[in-house]
Amino acid sequence: MLFATLVLATAMGPMALQMFFPAVPGVRAGFGVGEDVAQMTVSLPLFVMACLTLAYGSLSDRLGRRPVLIGGILLFAAGSALAAMADTIWLLLAGRFVQAAGGACGVALARAIVRDVYGADRLVRMIAWLTMAFALGPMISVPLGGWLVAGYGWRSVLVFAALAGLVIALCVFLAVAESHPPSARRPGGGAAGLLGDYGALLGNLRLQAFVWQSGATSGAFFVAAPASAVVVIDYLGHSPVTYGTWFPLFPAGFLLGNFVAGRLSGRVPVETMVLASSLLQAATVGAVALSAAAGGLTLWTIFLPAFFITFGNGIGLSNAQAGAIRLAGDRAGTAAGIGSFMQLFCGALFLQLFGLLADGTAAPLVFVLGLTAALALVAGGTAFALRDRPATRHR
Repeated sequence: MLFATLVLATAMGPMALQMFFPAVPGVRAGFGVGEDVAQMTVSLPLFVMACLTLAYGSLSDRLGRRPVLIGGILLFAAGSALAAMADTIWLLLAGRFVQAAGGACGVALARAIVRDVYGADRLVRMIAWLTMAFALGPMISVPLGGWLVAGYGWRSVLVFAALAGLVIALCVFLAVAESHPPSARRPGGGAAGLLGDYGALLGNLRLQAFVWQSGATSGAFFVAAPASAVVVIDYLGHSPVTYGTWFPLFPAGFLLGNFVAGRLSGRVPVETMVLASSLLQAATVGAVALSAAAGGLTLWTIFLPAFFITFGNGIGLSNAQAGAIRLAGDRAGTAAGIGSFMQLFCGALFLQLFGLLADGTAAPLVFVLGLTAALALVAGGTAFALRDRPATRHR
């Protein structure tokens, strides 16, 4: 029951973002706004969620995991209700802002709670299972959102999110005990305390390497899926149906990678797994670049590498996140927040870069994936090179 509740709390915010994709045309028509304003209902929550993951982790180190998690989920439900009742686009944006601010709590805190409950020895395995379950979200949320919009209008997506938030809050109340007792909490608070926590952790080069590697591989994951649609449909001339038929290779690679990470947990050091993830991504992107340069891009030479990119993301992400949390000592929640922020921030950053460069060819995709691969390789290599350095624990 505990683990299932943590999965729900983790998936809550991201699924609310993805469920809203089919609602954007209805918002545009209903409020009579342009595409740029309507798309803000998606881009604004992503930015807010990325930033707020930083605050939740550090707050939970001081106040405890349970009250912060329940408070965030209730804030998510309130924001969803506000957005559902909006009679102007600006009130809708305000509701989406509050919804995302609350939804960020589960992304950051579930990993910290897993660390508290299951301990450092089982951390990689539990984060891998958590991420594996979370990866199913995009396969469910967008079709569910489309069904709700088609049957009941775009506001139904927000009503569903509000009700789901209340149910998840009740599940947390019943199933999640406080895992971070007062004796283990950090003293102090306020902005100075939060900044002090982040300054202390970001001064640790090993921890930085872990979070940058997870951010870089997540950036590749965020870019590859939508960008491949541009290449397959606009450049190669295939239909959206064909793209949809091949798309399951993306989540399949990610799910398999997390499964392998869970199975190898405790047998292979996290630094080795992180470096292997980085090397796999670099080799795969190199193969895609060679295919594009030779004019040999096909569905196979796009989606098979995509499988290996997401597979590498799966084996590396849980290990990188666990490595950072282990190094953080009594700032585990803060480290989980930093890791979650880097995933979302790098995803948004590299996806926006691809959007600026997109020209209907494969070149921008190869270029952006090359940047993520280079960053992952530097970060993964740094983590591996520093593997024998003792962890620094801060009070």
